[in-house]
Amino acid sequence: MPTPSAQEPRLREFTVVTAPGAHLQCYDSGGPGPVVVILHGLAGSAREFFPTAAALPEFRTVLLDLRGHGGSTRCPPDLSLEAFVTDVVRVIEEEAAGPVVLVGQSMGGHTAMLTAAARPDLVNRLVLLEVDAGGGDPADLAALGDYFASWPASFTSRKAALDVFGDGALAYAWAADLEPYGDGFRPRLDAAVMAAAAAGLGKTRWTEWESLRIPVLAVYGGKGMFRPHAKDEFVQRGRQVSRVDLPSASHDAHLDAFEEWVHALRSFLDPAG
Repeated sequence: MPTPSAQEPRLREFTVVTAPGAHLQCYDSGGPGPVVVILHGLAGSAREFFPTAAALPEFRTVLLDLRGHGGSTRCPPDLSLEAFVTDVVRVIEEEAAGPVVLVGQSMGGHTAMLTAAARPDLVNRLVLLEVDAGGGDPADLAALGDYFASWPASFTSRKAALDVFGDGALAYAWAADLEPYGDGFRPRLDAAVMAAAAAGLGKTRWTEWESLRIPVLAVYGGKGMFRPHAKDEFVQRGRQVSRVDLPSASHDAHLDAFEEWVHALRSFLDPAG
Protein backbone atom coordinates (compact mmCIF):
# COMPACT_ATOMS: atom_id res chain seq x y z
CA MET A 1 0.00 0.00 0.00
CA PRO A 2 1.36 3.45 -0.80
CA THR A 3 2.43 5.52 2.17
CA PRO A 4 3.74 9.09 2.57
CA SER A 5 7.48 9.44 2.15
CA ALA A 6 8.48 9.70 5.80
CA GLN A 7 9.42 7.19 8.45
CA GLU A 8 6.91 6.81 11.26
CA PRO A 9 8.33 8.19 14.52
CA ARG A 10 8.65 6.30 17.76
CA LEU A 11 5.70 7.56 19.73
CA ARG A 12 4.86 7.30 23.40
CA GLU A 13 1.29 6.06 23.75
CA PHE A 14 -0.85 7.29 26.61
CA THR A 15 -4.49 7.69 27.58
CA VAL A 16 -6.33 10.79 28.75
CA VAL A 17 -9.67 10.44 30.55
CA THR A 18 -11.73 13.47 29.56
CA ALA A 19 -15.21 12.75 30.93
CA PRO A 20 -17.22 9.90 32.44
CA GLY A 21 -17.42 7.22 29.80
CA ALA A 22 -14.80 8.74 27.52
CA HIS A 23 -11.06 8.25 27.15
CA LEU A 24 -8.68 9.32 24.40
CA GLN A 25 -5.83 7.35 22.89
CA CYS A 26 -2.93 9.76 22.47
CA TYR A 27 0.61 9.74 21.08
CA ASP A 28 3.64 11.91 21.84
CA SER A 29 6.71 12.23 19.62
CA GLY A 30 8.79 13.52 22.52
CA GLY A 31 10.55 16.11 20.37
CA PRO A 32 12.52 18.91 22.04
CA GLY A 33 10.67 21.94 20.70
CA PRO A 34 7.30 23.68 20.93
CA VAL A 35 4.17 21.54 21.17
CA VAL A 36 2.16 20.86 18.01
CA VAL A 37 -1.18 19.10 18.53
CA ILE A 38 -2.72 17.37 15.49
CA LEU A 39 -6.38 16.41 15.04
CA HIS A 40 -7.54 14.01 12.30
CA GLY A 41 -10.80 14.11 10.34
CA LEU A 42 -14.07 12.18 10.49
CA ALA A 43 -13.61 8.38 10.36
CA GLY A 44 -9.84 8.76 10.53
CA SER A 45 -7.33 8.34 13.31
CA ALA A 46 -4.06 9.80 14.54
CA ARG A 47 -2.19 7.19 12.46
CA GLU A 48 -2.86 9.22 9.33
CA PHE A 49 -0.60 11.93 10.74
CA PHE A 50 2.24 9.80 12.07
CA PRO A 51 4.32 10.64 8.95
CA THR A 52 3.60 14.34 9.52
CA ALA A 53 4.90 14.00 13.07
CA ALA A 54 8.03 12.30 11.74
CA ALA A 55 8.59 15.26 9.43
CA LEU A 56 8.64 17.62 12.44
CA PRO A 57 11.46 16.14 14.55
CA GLU A 58 12.36 19.45 16.20
CA PHE A 59 8.83 19.85 17.56
CA ARG A 60 7.02 17.88 20.23
CA THR A 61 4.05 16.54 18.32
CA VAL A 62 1.02 15.26 20.24
CA LEU A 63 -1.64 13.38 18.30
CA LEU A 64 -4.94 11.98 19.49
CA ASP A 65 -7.71 9.73 18.30
CA LEU A 66 -10.83 11.85 18.64
CA ARG A 67 -13.67 10.36 20.67
CA GLY A 68 -15.43 7.62 18.74
CA HIS A 69 -12.34 7.05 16.58
CA GLY A 70 -9.30 4.80 16.56
CA GLY A 71 -8.30 3.59 19.99
CA SER A 72 -10.45 6.09 21.89
CA THR A 73 -13.85 5.28 23.39
CA ARG A 74 -15.81 3.80 20.50
CA CYS A 75 -19.33 4.89 21.53
CA PRO A 76 -19.03 7.86 23.92
CA PRO A 77 -22.23 9.27 25.42
CA ASP A 78 -21.72 12.79 24.03
CA LEU A 79 -20.87 13.41 20.37
CA SER A 80 -21.44 17.16 20.23
CA LEU A 81 -18.66 19.31 18.86
CA GLU A 82 -18.51 20.92 22.29
CA ALA A 83 -17.51 17.53 23.69
CA PHE A 84 -14.77 17.20 21.08
CA VAL A 85 -13.50 20.65 22.05
CA THR A 86 -13.53 19.74 25.75
CA ASP A 87 -11.41 16.69 24.94
CA VAL A 88 -8.79 18.73 23.11
CA VAL A 89 -8.68 21.30 25.90
CA ARG A 90 -8.06 18.53 28.44
CA VAL A 91 -5.19 17.08 26.42
CA ILE A 92 -3.54 20.48 25.96
CA GLU A 93 -3.90 21.34 29.64
CA GLU A 94 -2.40 18.02 30.72
CA GLU A 95 0.40 17.77 28.16
CA ALA A 96 1.56 21.34 27.43
CA ALA A 97 3.05 23.97 29.73
CA GLY A 98 1.73 26.80 27.57
CA PRO A 99 -0.07 27.62 24.32
CA VAL A 100 0.34 25.17 21.44
CA VAL A 101 0.16 25.12 17.67
CA LEU A 102 -3.10 23.36 16.85
CA VAL A 103 -3.39 21.53 13.51
CA GLY A 104 -6.54 19.90 12.18
CA GLN A 105 -7.93 18.38 8.99
CA SER A 106 -11.61 18.45 8.01
CA MET A 107 -13.66 17.72 11.16
CA GLY A 108 -10.44 17.85 13.15
CA GLY A 109 -9.80 21.31 11.73
CA HIS A 110 -13.33 22.36 12.61
CA THR A 111 -12.67 21.16 16.15
CA ALA A 112 -9.33 22.97 16.21
CA MET A 113 -10.98 26.23 15.12
CA LEU A 114 -13.63 25.96 17.84
CA THR A 115 -11.00 25.08 20.45
CA ALA A 116 -8.95 28.15 19.58
CA ALA A 117 -12.07 30.31 19.80
CA ALA A 118 -13.19 28.84 23.12
CA ARG A 119 -9.74 28.87 24.76
CA PRO A 120 -7.50 31.46 23.11
CA ASP A 121 -5.10 31.11 26.04
CA LEU A 122 -4.23 27.58 24.90
CA VAL A 123 -3.58 28.13 21.16
CA ASN A 124 -1.06 30.54 19.66
CA ARG A 125 -1.13 29.39 16.03
CA LEU A 126 -3.65 27.43 14.01
CA VAL A 127 -3.33 25.27 10.88
CA LEU A 128 -6.54 24.24 9.11
CA LEU A 129 -6.47 21.70 6.29
CA GLU A 130 -9.66 21.66 4.20
CA VAL A 131 -11.91 23.61 6.59
CA ASP A 132 -14.56 26.30 6.31
CA ALA A 133 -17.12 27.85 8.67
CA GLY A 134 -20.22 27.82 6.48
CA GLY A 135 -21.77 24.59 7.73
CA GLY A 136 -22.30 21.41 5.73
CA ASP A 137 -25.41 20.33 3.87
CA PRO A 138 -27.50 18.17 6.26
CA ALA A 139 -28.35 15.71 3.47
CA ASP A 140 -24.68 15.28 2.57
CA LEU A 141 -23.75 14.82 6.22
CA ALA A 142 -26.49 12.22 6.71
CA ALA A 143 -25.23 10.37 3.64
CA LEU A 144 -21.87 9.93 5.37
CA GLY A 145 -23.55 7.87 8.06
CA ASP A 146 -25.27 5.76 5.42
CA TYR A 147 -21.94 5.20 3.69
CA PHE A 148 -20.19 3.95 6.81
CA ALA A 149 -23.20 1.77 7.64
CA SER A 150 -22.76 0.11 4.24
CA TRP A 151 -19.34 -1.24 5.23
CA PRO A 152 -19.17 -4.92 6.18
CA ALA A 153 -18.70 -5.58 9.89
CA SER A 154 -15.37 -7.22 9.08
CA PHE A 155 -13.09 -8.03 6.17
CA THR A 156 -11.08 -11.15 5.41
CA SER A 157 -8.01 -9.03 4.63
CA ARG A 158 -6.92 -5.44 4.18
CA LYS A 159 -6.79 -6.08 0.45
CA ALA A 160 -10.42 -7.21 0.51
CA ALA A 161 -11.32 -3.98 2.30
CA LEU A 162 -9.96 -1.99 -0.64
CA ASP A 163 -12.62 -3.60 -2.84
CA VAL A 164 -15.10 -1.65 -0.72
CA PHE A 165 -13.07 1.46 0.06
CA GLY A 166 -11.66 2.07 -3.41
CA ASP A 167 -8.16 2.86 -4.61
CA GLY A 168 -7.36 6.36 -3.32
CA ALA A 169 -5.00 7.47 -0.59
CA LEU A 170 -7.82 7.68 1.95
CA ALA A 171 -8.93 4.14 1.08
CA TYR A 172 -5.43 2.84 1.82
CA ALA A 173 -5.38 4.77 5.09
CA TRP A 174 -8.70 3.24 6.12
CA ALA A 175 -7.46 -0.24 5.22
CA ALA A 176 -4.24 0.27 7.20
CA ASP A 177 -6.29 1.41 10.20
CA LEU A 178 -8.42 -1.74 10.42
CA GLU A 179 -7.86 -3.75 13.59
CA PRO A 180 -7.32 -7.52 13.64
CA TYR A 181 -10.47 -9.28 14.79
CA GLY A 182 -10.99 -13.03 14.80
CA ASP A 183 -9.87 -14.31 11.41
CA GLY A 184 -10.12 -10.93 9.73
CA PHE A 185 -10.12 -7.20 10.27
CA ARG A 186 -12.78 -4.73 11.37
CA PRO A 187 -13.15 -0.93 11.26
CA ARG A 188 -12.24 0.98 14.38
CA LEU A 189 -15.46 2.99 14.24
CA ASP A 190 -19.22 2.73 14.60
CA ALA A 191 -21.40 4.01 11.74
CA ALA A 192 -24.00 5.58 14.05
CA VAL A 193 -21.26 7.43 15.91
CA MET A 194 -19.84 8.76 12.65
CA ALA A 195 -23.31 9.96 11.61
CA ALA A 196 -23.84 11.73 14.92
CA ALA A 197 -20.41 13.36 14.79
CA ALA A 198 -20.94 14.48 11.20
CA ALA A 199 -24.28 16.07 12.07
CA GLY A 200 -22.47 18.57 14.27
CA LEU A 201 -20.71 19.99 11.21
CA GLY A 202 -23.97 21.38 9.83
CA LYS A 203 -23.95 24.49 11.99
CA THR A 204 -22.32 27.67 10.71
CA ARG A 205 -19.39 28.89 12.81
CA TRP A 206 -18.64 32.36 11.49
CA THR A 207 -18.81 33.98 14.94
CA GLU A 208 -16.12 31.68 16.30
CA TRP A 209 -13.98 32.02 13.17
CA GLU A 210 -14.12 35.80 13.11
CA SER A 211 -13.24 36.00 16.81
CA LEU A 212 -9.75 34.54 16.32
CA ARG A 213 -6.80 36.88 16.81
CA ILE A 214 -3.95 34.45 16.13
CA PRO A 215 -1.99 33.60 12.96
CA VAL A 216 -3.81 30.97 10.90
CA LEU A 217 -2.69 28.89 7.92
CA ALA A 218 -5.56 27.68 5.71
CA VAL A 219 -4.55 24.88 3.34
CA TYR A 220 -6.81 23.67 0.53
CA GLY A 221 -6.56 20.90 -2.02
CA GLY A 222 -7.19 21.79 -5.62
CA LYS A 223 -9.35 18.67 -5.77
CA GLY A 224 -10.80 19.12 -2.30
CA MET A 225 -14.40 19.41 -1.19
CA PHE A 226 -14.82 23.21 -1.10
CA ARG A 227 -15.82 25.43 -3.99
CA PRO A 228 -13.64 28.44 -4.82
CA HIS A 229 -16.07 31.02 -3.43
CA ALA A 230 -16.33 29.14 -0.11
CA LYS A 231 -12.55 29.06 0.28
CA ASP A 232 -12.27 32.73 -0.64
CA GLU A 233 -14.96 33.78 1.84
CA PHE A 234 -13.42 31.79 4.66
CA VAL A 235 -10.00 33.36 4.19
CA GLN A 236 -11.36 36.87 3.67
CA ARG A 237 -13.47 36.76 6.82
CA GLY A 238 -10.53 35.68 8.96
CA ARG A 239 -8.09 38.14 10.50
CA GLN A 240 -4.49 36.88 10.28
CA VAL A 241 -4.90 34.21 7.65
CA SER A 242 -2.30 32.90 5.22
CA ARG A 243 -3.56 30.61 2.47
CA VAL A 244 -1.81 27.81 0.58
CA ASP A 245 -3.43 25.89 -2.27
CA LEU A 246 -2.11 22.47 -3.25
CA PRO A 247 -3.36 21.99 -6.83
CA SER A 248 -2.93 18.21 -7.05
CA ALA A 249 -4.29 17.45 -3.57
CA SER A 250 -7.66 16.11 -2.51
CA HIS A 251 -9.54 16.72 0.74
CA ASP A 252 -6.87 14.48 2.28
CA ALA A 253 -3.78 16.38 1.23
CA HIS A 254 -1.79 14.98 4.17
CA LEU A 255 -2.12 11.61 2.42
CA ASP A 256 -2.00 12.29 -1.32
CA ALA A 257 0.16 15.45 -1.44
CA PHE A 258 2.37 14.72 1.54
CA GLU A 259 5.53 16.58 0.53
CA GLU A 260 3.59 19.72 -0.41
CA TRP A 261 1.56 19.53 2.80
CA VAL A 262 4.65 19.22 4.97
CA HIS A 263 6.37 22.08 3.13
CA ALA A 264 3.39 24.36 3.75
CA LEU A 265 3.18 23.30 7.39
CA ARG A 266 6.89 23.71 8.10
CA SER A 267 7.01 27.08 6.37
CA PHE A 268 4.27 28.32 8.67
CA LEU A 269 5.77 26.82 11.81
CA ASP A 270 9.24 28.19 11.09
CA PRO A 271 9.10 31.03 8.51
CA ALA A 272 12.85 31.66 8.96
CA GLY A 273 13.72 28.03 8.23
